[in-house]
Formats: sequence, C-alpha cells, structure tokens
Amino acid sequence: MSSHAHPRLPYEHIRVVEFTHMVMGPTCGMLLADLGAEVIKVEPVGGDSTRRLLGSGAGFFPMFNRNKKSIALDLKQPEGIEAALRLIDSADIVSENFKAGVMEKLGLDYATLKQRNPRLIYVSHKGFLPGPYEHRTALDEVVQMMGGLAYMTGRPGDPLRAGASVNDIMGGMFGAIGAMAALAQREQTGVGTEVQASLFENNVFLVGQHMMQYAVTGRAAAPMPSRISAWAIYDVFTVKGGEQIFLAVVSDKQWAIFCRAFGLGELLADPRLASNNDRVQARDWLMPQLRSHLAERSAAELADVFEREGLPFAPITRPEQLFEDPHLAATGGLAPIVLEDGRESRVPLAPFTLGGAQPGIRLQPPAVGEHTDALLRGVGYRDDEIAALKARQITQGD
Repeated sequence: MSSHAHPRLPYEHIRVVEFTHMVMGPTCGMLLADLGAEVIKVEPVGGDSTRRLLGSGAGFFPMFNRNKKSIALDLKQPEGIEAALRLIDSADIVSENFKAGVMEKLGLDYATLKQRNPRLIYVSHKGFLPGPYEHRTALDEVVQMMGGLAYMTGRPGDPLRAGASVNDIMGGMFGAIGAMAALAQREQTGVGTEVQASLFENNVFLVGQHMMQYAVTGRAAAPMPSRISAWAIYDVFTVKGGEQIFLAVVSDKQWAIFCRAFGLGELLADPRLASNNDRVQARDWLMPQLRSHLAERSAAELADVFEREGLPFAPITRPEQLFEDPHLAATGGLAPIVLEDGRESRVPLAPFTLGGAQPGIRLQPPAVGEHTDALLRGVGYRDDEIAALKARQITQGD
C-alpha cells in the first residue's frame, strides 16, 4: 500500500487561512491539508511559539503542521491586519484557536469577516462552547479533570490525565468535520457559517459511554483500573523475564480455543466457568491460576499462539518503538518528514485511506514565513511593497 497522496484529493480547490498554535487548531488544518486544501498558516514574525516548545511539546509542530504554507505577519500593526484580510478575502475557510476576544480585538472575528465575504466558513476552536464556562482558560488537562476522563483513567483517588492530547486532537478533528459539513451546506445555500469546536464538550462526548452506563445500570462507572470488566480475561499479564502482554478472551468460543491451546481442559470442563458472566464472577480465583499457568512463557510465544488462534492480544509498546513497527513499515503508515533542524524522521499519516492509500505529505512542515513572498504576490502585493513590509518587520520571509 502506497503512502503517496491520492491523485485527486477532495479539497484541492479549497483555501484555508489558519490563525492557530499548539495542537487543537493545527490538527484541524492538518486534516484539511492532508485532504488537499491549501492551508496557509499565519504566524507572528519570529514564528509560532509552538516551534520552540520543549519536553512533551517538542513534537507538536512537526506532527500537526505538515502540508501547510507559512506566512509571517505582525497582526499588531495595521499593515499586518490588511495583509491578513487580503488573504482571508481569497479563502474559503478561516480557522482559529485564540482566547475568547482576541480575534474580535483584531477585527478578524466571524461577525466582521462575513460582512466582507458571506461565503466564508469560520472555524473556532475553544475551551468551551458558549455558556457559563466560555470565558475560562482551558487546557486538555483542565477539561480531562472537570470532564470525568481523568477520574476514569486513574486509580480511585488518583485522577490521571490520559497519555496523549486526546481532547486537543479530537477537538481539531471535530473542527475539521464541522468545516466539511459547512462546505457541503454552502453548496446548497451559497453562504458560509460559523463552526465551533471545544475541548470540554469533546471530553464529555468521550465519557458519554460511562454516563450512559450509569443511566442504564443505576451504578456509577468505576475508574478503568478498578472497573468490573465485561470480560473475564481482559488484562495485562507479566510473563517470562518480566515482560508484559495484554491478553483477551471475550466470548465462549474464544474461551474454548484458549483452553485447548494452553492445555486447560479442566477449566474448560468446569461448570463454574461455563459462560463469560460465570468467568467474570470467578475472576478472583480464576485469574491467579491463569497468571501462574502462563508465567513461564515468553511474551513472544504467547503472541504467536494468540495470533495463530485468532485471539485478541497486544504487546505493551512504547511510542518510540512504533518507528520500527512492521505493520506501519509495510503499509507506509509512517511518512518521511524533515524536522526544523534539518534532521529527517517519519510521522504518522492520517488514519484512513482514500482509494487505497493514506493521504500523503505534499509539503514538509514549513519554515517561518517560507511562503510569505509568493502568498503576498498572490493577493496583489508588488515586490517593493513586500520589501517595505519586511524592512518594517511587519512580515518575514526567505
């Protein structure tokens, strides 16, 4: 399977101007760009601060800014705003994820821009949809704590943030979905609309299954580490050499296969274990027996048996090990990318295919202002005008 872009991508005719940073807004733009849109990233002179993050933020820029063009503008200057407005006049979509009130202060809010271009689609990525919380400052971790996800992820009494920016990334995805819906609506109505996506409501959507569990059963969902599993064997096993592997047996048919594969005929015949629900009730004495029985086998040996028998299993993999994952290598799911310091790496592509291929990388993550000159020329600026903007540090380009 090739990782190269589909010959004709669905949004090749769409121009997006994004005023975004960090993860949520850039994810929306990345998905639209992967699908063919021309996405123009408006950065401050000197570059988006996301480029300079350390630690857990060091991967944000290269992950979420491929297939984009960069223009650097000082939006604190009238001439910078004028250049931004000229770009917006040429755009189908504006996307932003600044704090409430920032775009209004700049005159780049939807109410202002739709007067210039009624066909414009405007996507805002915020912490909260309009309501009592909308002026709060939100982060992924904030909404995980207040939205039940940290409670469900950690052990009782120890709320724990999920191990990825799940609300930022999914919030950006819903922003992109909203933009796609607005494009389809515009085909029918001829006018654009405003799309809002949010971290908090996204988080509530994620834990909706646990809310409904309470509605159905009348019992509050327990945090994942202490939950009553729906299946008896659905756990991490520590095996030979201290290795770990996740093993699952989720049906009566799989239970029979599992017992035969591992010489557990007595357990298969035990009437106390006849059904899945019986086995769930018996976990207190069943699981220690199974752990003991499997403890001297290696994780690789167990994986071979489970794969051969069609049983669910998973190695316990660290993120850096995915660079060498054989499935991703075979499918082209990791594409070559150039980091800001010039080193080469590989990055995950969007997790779907069009015509048998995942949308690929057409443009590497841009240098600050890499496309400034060409973009300004495209909206009517002369070379001497561009030079004057650079001289006054209102813009920046190569």
